[in-house]
Amino acid sequence: MVAEERVSQKKKDYRKRLGQYLQTYDKAFIVNADNVGSKQFMDIRKALRPNSVILMGKNTMMRYCVEKYLEETNDHRWECLVKPGKKGLLEGNVGVVFTNGDLSQVKDEIAKYKVGAPARVGATANEDVVIKAGSTGMDPSQTSFFQALGIATKINKGTIEIVSDVVVVKNGDRVGASQATLLAKLGIKPFKYGLQIIKVIESGTVYDPKVMDITDEDLMASAITAVREVAALSLGAHYPSLAAAPHVLIDGYKNVLAIALETEYTFPLAQKVKDYLADPSKFAVAAAPAAGGAAPAAKKEEPKKEEPSEEEDMGFSLFD
Repeated sequence: MVAEERVSQKKKDYRKRLGQYLQTYDKAFIVNADNVGSKQFMDIRKALRPNSVILMGKNTMMRYCVEKYLEETNDHRWECLVKPGKKGLLEGNVGVVFTNGDLSQVKDEIAKYKVGAPARVGATANEDVVIKAGSTGMDPSQTSFFQALGIATKINKGTIEIVSDVVVVKNGDRVGASQATLLAKLGIKPFKYGLQIIKVIESGTVYDPKVMDITDEDLMASAITAVREVAALSLGAHYPSLAAAPHVLIDGYKNVLAIALETEYTFPLAQKVKDYLADPSKFAVAAAPAAGGAAPAAKKEEPKKEEPSEEEDMGFSLFD
């Protein structure tokens, strides 16, 4: 009876604590805790305090506590933990990192705490495992390990030397017995394990952690591409839009300028173009100082009104 009462009290305390977290925080990470040791957990907890807390527990217990909390408070922010479906996000060896801090900073802090681990037989590689070329320090009697994996070697100064870099295990493949033994003999710990962020929860919205890697430059590039596509579609369909307006106006001005050059109709900016075309030597006069080197210093004169540039002569100044 005493043991049952203790278990019951622990469940009540756990439910109370989870309820407090759900009320206090409005952002969270769902994290996978595979291959994370107790010391590693302690370091992460310490680093995230005081703005963040980590909650672990049995999935069934966590779902039960969340469902009871939703029934009592009708707080829709955390429905995503148990919906859609019966299990929701609480499935597998997962925990919840509750926070009121900056999500990017908390994410970076979690990423700092990864420790190296040896390759165990049957483990799935989370990255390519590469053995670099060079001396292994192993004696020639152990060449069988390299031969079993098809690794080219040679004997140099009484030790086995790998001829070139070789990928022993590819990302996503399972580690075999020969591969695990060879990596252990070489003292290589190829895998790094830590809390892996699966989903991000922010005010009831759930999204992939990759979204947090999007920068302002990425957003600006996407916006520019979208504006260009809208402008191209509008021009192709002859449908007016704000994105296409500058192109339409410039094309219209070019047409008016072309008509002025072919007829007697003129206007000030078109007349300048006509004058240039009528007397090409004006181009040579304009380019002479640049071709002949530095021009001599001119006398001080009264400031004159600045002549418009060639772009302004063509009428593009209308769109400034």
